[in-house]
Amino acid sequence: MTERKHNVLFICTGNSARSILAEGILDHLGSDRFTAFSAGSHPKGAVHPLALATLRNLHFRDSGYRSKSWGEYAKDGAPHMDFVITVCDQAAGEVCPIWPGQPITAHWGLADPAAAEGSDEARQRAFTDAAVTLKRRIEFLLSLPLAKLETLAIQREVRDIGIR
Repeated sequence: MTERKHNVLFICTGNSARSILAEGILDHLGSDRFTAFSAGSHPKGAVHPLALATLRNLHFRDSGYRSKSWGEYAKDGAPHMDFVITVCDQAAGEVCPIWPGQPITAHWGLADPAAAEGSDEARQRAFTDAAVTLKRRIEFLLSLPLAKLETLAIQREVRDIGIR
């Protein structure tokens, strides 16, 4: 018997960098078990070009992403979320919408690569570092035997990924 696909929403304030990277990475690595989404509390309206370049450098899909509000996933008719994961400290501290069905929530905070200063190389390195951290965390998520764990155990494991 195959495990059902789980929906994961990655949230960041601007939905232009970290949450887009997380969506793209999970989309690539876990598409057989997960459907990835991303959104922001105050979306920038555009995906950061270095986020797309980073996905491309990793040989992942680098098109079709857009910066959007988390409100799209809190309204009637939106996909039911099994996991809601914040990837920036600011979004983690905001009052989130009420997610139907009480999804498992976690905070996987990391520095904003879009805020990196310096040369083009230094800025790209910040995006690559964020992507590598997110990839490692997503690989931990993918390693969890979700069908065999109780909800509270899953909650604990997914939250702990953010501190690894």
